[in-house]
Amino acid sequence: MGSLQLPEILLIVAILLLIFGVGRISKIGGELGSGIKAFKDGLSGKNESKEQNNDSTDSDQKPQE
Repeated sequence: MGSLQLPEILLIVAILLLIFGVGRISKIGGELGSGIKAFKDGLSGKNESKEQNNDSTDSDQKPQE
């Protein structure tokens, strides 16, 4: 058994399109991309720094009356 070649990949993609449809595949791709981005942000600590910045700006603001 070898690796997948172009004809096999095209057949798999065609079957997936028939089963799920174009709209659902694009939605899954978008969700997968945002999940990967959130995972990378979590590993690098970007999310923590944003939360710390939001906390400091919230405490500096006066409540509206």
